[in-house]
Amino acid sequence: MGGDNGEARKFDPTFKGPIHNRGCTDVVCCIFFVVAIMGYFAVGIIAWSQGDPRKVIYPTDSTGQFCGQAGTPLEKKPFLFYFNILKCASPLVLLEFQCPTTQLCVESCPTKYTTLVKAFLNNNDKEYYKQFCKEGVDFTKMTVPEILRDGLCPSILMSSKPFTRRCLPALSTMKGGVVVVDNQTTFDTGNGLMVNASDFLDASKKSNMVVEARQVAMRIFEDYTVSWYWILIGLVIAMVVSLIFIILLRYLAGIMVWVMIVLVILVIGYGIFHCAMEYRNLTGEPGADVTIRDLGLQTDFSVYLQIRQTWLAFIIILSIVELIIILLLIFLRKRIFIAIALIKEASRAVGHVMSSLFYPLLTFALLALVIAYWAITAVFLSTSNTQVYKVFNTTECEFSRDTCNPEMFNTTNVTSLCPDAECLFAFYGGETTYHKYLIVLQFYNVFLFFWCANFVTALGQVTLAGAFASYYWAFKKPDDIPGNPIFASLGRALRYHTGSLAFGSLILSLVQVIRVLLEYLDQKLKAAQNGCAKFVLSCLKCCFWCLEKFIKFLNRNAYIMVAIYGKSFCTSARDAFFLLMRNIVRVAVLDKVTDFLLFLGKLLIVGIVGIFSFFFFSGRIKSVEQVAPPLNYYWVPILTVVVGSYLIAHGFFSVYAMCVDTLFLCFLEDLERNDGSTERPYFMSQNLLTILKKSNEDTKTVT
Repeated sequence: MGGDNGEARKFDPTFKGPIHNRGCTDVVCCIFFVVAIMGYFAVGIIAWSQGDPRKVIYPTDSTGQFCGQAGTPLEKKPFLFYFNILKCASPLVLLEFQCPTTQLCVESCPTKYTTLVKAFLNNNDKEYYKQFCKEGVDFTKMTVPEILRDGLCPSILMSSKPFTRRCLPALSTMKGGVVVVDNQTTFDTGNGLMVNASDFLDASKKSNMVVEARQVAMRIFEDYTVSWYWILIGLVIAMVVSLIFIILLRYLAGIMVWVMIVLVILVIGYGIFHCAMEYRNLTGEPGADVTIRDLGLQTDFSVYLQIRQTWLAFIIILSIVELIIILLLIFLRKRIFIAIALIKEASRAVGHVMSSLFYPLLTFALLALVIAYWAITAVFLSTSNTQVYKVFNTTECEFSRDTCNPEMFNTTNVTSLCPDAECLFAFYGGETTYHKYLIVLQFYNVFLFFWCANFVTALGQVTLAGAFASYYWAFKKPDDIPGNPIFASLGRALRYHTGSLAFGSLILSLVQVIRVLLEYLDQKLKAAQNGCAKFVLSCLKCCFWCLEKFIKFLNRNAYIMVAIYGKSFCTSARDAFFLLMRNIVRVAVLDKVTDFLLFLGKLLIVGIVGIFSFFFFSGRIKSVEQVAPPLNYYWVPILTVVVGSYLIAHGFFSVYAMCVDTLFLCFLEDLERNDGSTERPYFMSQNLLTILKKSNEDTKTVT
């Protein structure tokens, strides 16, 4: 059985499962990984010392100070006010994300229309107007032209409303599409010029271009604040349902698999029926025949559920999924019985190693730690730039858009050459060595995130593989199973094979980072009309997607070999690959069938929890309608519960999946090592022996 696929395993009477006498593997990669982790901590410390997340939370005035920041003089001034919001319509806003006008933090937005000229004629208006002027302005000693010349006050105030902590004109539309503010269509700027209310509309949009998406984010955040406890209840229900499924699989594996198959078909069928009813109910409704393309991008996503085309798309997608599942079940019906036997064997293994069911909690905790560290570091890195000030003016000036210092600006010759020039905060940036290499640090942060996340996943896989291999190679079960197999396997993995896990994770991380870069290039090239470049990029994305899937498959089986034999990553990967290639038919029709059946189990749990959450949060259940929280988008908690349910179900079923893969590789080695004789008996269960039409000469010794 030699040849291109390597030599088959020889019988070894001393082999009793995972090797105990082993040495450290891939030490160089282990050292490299430790150094990289230390560098990761250094990047985090630098980012935390330089960054300021408040830049994301608070709007910034013309001096770079945060509006509404606690513990500062601006604590009670949470809103940003623009002196001349019309300047926000300038194309410069698109380049520098900052309006070329003075911006001031205020306690509240103006609530009425008036001008600086009118304020000078009325003492009450003066006090009101002062709160929207720079500090130090003295109305008793200065004239209107002097105040406007020095840019101390705005020339006009108008009724405004706060939006994402910015004061924007309170615009409304009358019949015929006429834009008005306080029922006025035109305004006197105070210096003899008249402007239309529609001009403020365009300026408002551009002034808020960078933060316009926050409106949706704020509504989503509000939905989370009122529904978080119901989301937690939904996730707890998903956990309970997953645990019940696992327990039932332990004792009723065969029945449960067929129940899962039938229920998945019924759940998807109900989804098709519900979408069809919604589609029919919208027949003849005003506006229901509008297409998704005509509707465009809407911030209120519930609008899409009011058009027929959305439900038609759901019907088509669910019907295709239903058809694929039915066809696969028909095609694989003969192999399902063998797969069920393998799942039954996995159920016995899980039953004897019950601590394996709780191991995903450790994986979840470690992954949450990795994700949190990456996210916090990314935020601090992205906000570690310094304040950059530039010269803004309305007339021709050679110093326009040059970098300036606001403290020294009045002592320069810029103000004499360009009388209307101002030194205003432009954006956050920097020209130091640290700021120049910020993009490198961000890339390092992303790369180490992938590497650490893959390492945590690999640690879980090799730990479970070692425990389940101990179960399979125990000839008399459960007497020969070692005590605490999970802890013993975890200890071996950390003590001897950290380097191997880091090596396998590094290879996978490199491919994933390349995929991220390809997605970044794809976004950059979307505006380009180069068809050849798009085609090449699509081919590369497809190739690297396939490569990532293959490496994940190879790594998974390599870690099983590492757990059993304690060899290096490359040697283990080669042995696993050749073992699978020597049994390629069994791999294709047996191992993948069990993966498909376990996927149906996850799909069923997600479907059950998703349907109940849909009826609850959308207010379809009348008996609990009063209990359901008021929501802007009811799909927010539904989607959160569905995604969370899938992750929970995946966590529980990943134990089964790893158990099946480990038992499958052990099963293939068992067939190569042994022949069923008294000297070389099979280690597999009697159930598998019967299905494969094999037997041990002394079957009574196998339980």
